[in-house]
Amino acid sequence: MTDSKKGLTRRTLLKASAATAGVSLFNINHAFSQDVTYDGGVFDAGGAVLNIAGWGGYWEETQNKLVLDQFQKDFNCQIRYDSTFPWFPKYVAAGPKNPPFAMNNWNMPEMFKTAGAGDYFMPVDEIKANVPNTSQLWDFSLETGVGITWAFSRYCYVYRTDTGITPKSFKDFWLPDYSGKRGTYITSNTLQMMFFMASCAQYGSSETDFDAGYQAMKDAMPMKISDFTGNMAALVERGEVNIAVQSDAEALLQQEKGVPVELYYWDEYKGILTQTQTISKYADPTSKKLAFALLNRMLTPEFQSGFADEFWMRPTNKNAVIPEKMAKRGVENTADATAGLHIPDWSAYLANEIDIVETCNEIFGS
Repeated sequence: MTDSKKGLTRRTLLKASAATAGVSLFNINHAFSQDVTYDGGVFDAGGAVLNIAGWGGYWEETQNKLVLDQFQKDFNCQIRYDSTFPWFPKYVAAGPKNPPFAMNNWNMPEMFKTAGAGDYFMPVDEIKANVPNTSQLWDFSLETGVGITWAFSRYCYVYRTDTGITPKSFKDFWLPDYSGKRGTYITSNTLQMMFFMASCAQYGSSETDFDAGYQAMKDAMPMKISDFTGNMAALVERGEVNIAVQSDAEALLQQEKGVPVELYYWDEYKGILTQTQTISKYADPTSKKLAFALLNRMLTPEFQSGFADEFWMRPTNKNAVIPEKMAKRGVENTADATAGLHIPDWSAYLANEIDIVETCNEIFGS
């Protein structure tokens, strides 16, 4: 609320009151306070609870081991971790000014969908100003305007090497030799969304040439449709699928296990499967400051190298060391390796999501 004659805003009045009282705005426990700063140091949160959301299972266990357990000790706080995806309905139900989580890990489609539904998240520039380790990141990790990307994998095809077929382009997925042995995902999986947009771009005029994408999906049928990457890996391992849409993290892991597979990277369309953290704009001040501190730790080279060693995902910190097992398979953390990485126009996809989902589901079910 603003008094246009005097130019006063609610925040201005809060600042004036705080100055008069001689106290910091950080001590005003009000959800609308935006005046929280963090410089990278350790502080005592007095046993405060930090609500965060992320993937469950082994992912959550690894987060606890690599960062969360020690963070709670160092900052005298309690982390309450929610792994019951999806998170979009929880934000919408609570509203922007009563966020269910102070910090949330996302794949981009649902993140952009949530950001488009209300004023939920701090802009990247504000996060950068309060999370010192953002200065060590590759530029692409800060380009969403919504969250900070801290890990990623490259999209690729994983293909069996014992079939005698070697794909040499994105379009080789449609080779007749692969008929009936192709694999992709249900329409709610980010990998299928990206595969669809890449198909639009390769067979049409752009990644939003949806008619071209629909025709490409039709031409690829019949396909094995999986719900997640681990199940697709099992289909490839059993020989039910000879070529599949995949993230290189999963495909490299299969190589390590001795499965006869190789990767074809989509150099024609360098999409990436990202892990991106948001901080809620209207989280209470203590939670917001803790979120800054936790994100700062997740952006360290040490955490990102440790995480890469567990999940084969690439770091976004320029100084993170690629684990030896990944380096042996050609993974690098260099400017050249990150050049041209592409974040698609998710807003255009989401604006047409209902039609895309319905049409692709009809094709998959035919």
